[in-house]
Amino acid sequence: MKQVLEMFLDIGIRDIIDMAIVAFVFYKLFMLIQETRAEQLIKGLLVLLIATKLSEWSRLYVTNWILKNTMTLGMIALLIVFQPELRRALEYIGRSKFLTKSIVEIADEELNEKLDAVVEAVVSLSRQKIGALIIFERETGIGDVIETGTFINGDISTGLLINIFIPNTPLHDGAVVIRKDKIMAAGCVLPLTENPNLSRELGTRHRAGIGITERSDAVAIMVSEETGAISVAMDGKLTRFLDGKTLKRVLKNAYKPENEKPLFNWKWRQKDE
Repeated sequence: MKQVLEMFLDIGIRDIIDMAIVAFVFYKLFMLIQETRAEQLIKGLLVLLIATKLSEWSRLYVTNWILKNTMTLGMIALLIVFQPELRRALEYIGRSKFLTKSIVEIADEELNEKLDAVVEAVVSLSRQKIGALIIFERETGIGDVIETGTFINGDISTGLLINIFIPNTPLHDGAVVIRKDKIMAAGCVLPLTENPNLSRELGTRHRAGIGITERSDAVAIMVSEETGAISVAMDGKLTRFLDGKTLKRVLKNAYKPENEKPLFNWKWRQKDE
C-alpha cells in the first residue's frame, strides 16, 4: 500500500501530460476501428495475449511456445490485414486542421444554390425510381476514382445530373463524382465495402457508396432503383430513407457543421466583374 501511495506521489505534470496523450491516441484509434473488421481482429488479438500469459503462468511450455510464435507471425500479418485501417488513420492525420491549408470559403447562398440543384435532382430521381450514386469529394483526393469514369468537368445542374442517370444511357451505370463546384466525371467505378454486417437488402450501388466513404472522407448519395429510397453514407456509416429537406441539411452540415468552422471549404470560380 505504501509503495502504491509513493508511486502516485511521484506523478508529475509531465507524467499526466504523457498519460493524457496516450489516452487520446488510444481513443482516436478506437473510434477509427469501431464497427470495422479491425475491431473484431483486435478482440481476437487480446484473447491470444491473455491465453499466452495464462499458459506462461500455468507452465504449459509447449502451448506457450506455440502462442508466442503465433503472436510473432501475427504482428506481420496484422500490418497486411489492417492496411485499409492504417491508410484511413494516416489520411485522418493528414486531414487534421493544423496540417491543412484553408481554401477560399464559399458563401452560404452559393453553397445553397449548388446543394439545391443536387437535392432537386436526387428527389426527382427518387420519385421516378431511377438508381443513382453521387460522390462529393472533400479533403481526401479521389482522383484515382475519377480516372475510372468519363471526364465531364461540367457545372453542377439538376438537368445534367438527371440526364446522366437516365436508364440505358452510356453513363448511367456508375458513380458521378463532384469536386468543388464541378461534376468531374460520370460512370466511375468505386471500391465495394467489405463490411460483413450490412443488410442483404443493400445492393452493389449502396455497397460501393459505403466503400468509398470507408477509404476517404467523401460523402455518398444513393438512390435505390427498387424503392426510390434516398440514402447517405459518411465515414462508412449509412443513413437511409431521407427526404429532400433532410438530405440538404445532412450535406450542408457535412461541409459546414453547425457551431463549428467548416471541415472543408469549396473554392469556387470568381465571377467576372
